[in-house]
Amino acid sequence: MLSVRPKVAELVFQLYGRVLHPELFVICATRSVDRGGYAATIAITEAGHLISWRKDGLTLTEVATSLAQPLPQKRRLLSHRIAGERSDRLECRGGAGYQTCFQLETVAQEVFWSFQQELVVEGSKRGLLHRFESGGRLALGGLSWINVETRPRSLLVQTYHTFPDDLAIVKSQSLFECP
Repeated sequence: MLSVRPKVAELVFQLYGRVLHPELFVICATRSVDRGGYAATIAITEAGHLISWRKDGLTLTEVATSLAQPLPQKRRLLSHRIAGERSDRLECRGGAGYQTCFQLETVAQEVFWSFQQELVVEGSKRGLLHRFESGGRLALGGLSWINVETRPRSLLVQTYHTFPDDLAIVKSQSLFECP
């Protein structure tokens, strides 16, 4: 399935203490994880990604999406425009923890295309990979690649989203930890 990405200037990174219904998003690729102590659903969406982590009645949902995406205000724990670099940490009830860092990087054209090729190679070996249609100006569209590492008490998710029209790369790394 091919789809078109929004502009990188329209992106927002949010965390909720609740489930966000998948019907709100155009899901391009998905993976589920059940590691005994926790369960998670990881998805590439047309604007970025959606991660829902569940442990003993606690749900954390991370989303990188467009500002135009209508999302609820209720139980939104974090909300940041995706620009520059940002880190955040949250301690949750029952001792569970959440950490994230994300950045928006604009690079030279040759660096951008080289990075996209590296993502295609890695994505063909592991993780979730999705190719997007061109936004019109360039022949090639963006990519999203999500790498997931599971441990008995934690889930590490690394995401990479490319935006060719802006020669921009959005990278994030999030850690969900059991108490």
